[in-house]
Amino acid sequence: MKFNVVIEKDEEGGYIAECPTLPGCITEGDTPDEAIENLNEAIIGCLRSRLT
Repeated sequence: MKFNVVIEKDEEGGYIAECPTLPGCITEGDTPDEAIENLNEAIIGCLRSRLT
């Protein structure tokens, strides 16, 4: 399953990543790659919580 993601540079440093398809599924990381990795885990958690 693939989702569109939005990554933005945070004004205070680091990056914020979110999945617009899953409202509230948002995370951060020190680098864009870390933010994406964290978002992958967050997406799995969001989907699991919505299926149970």
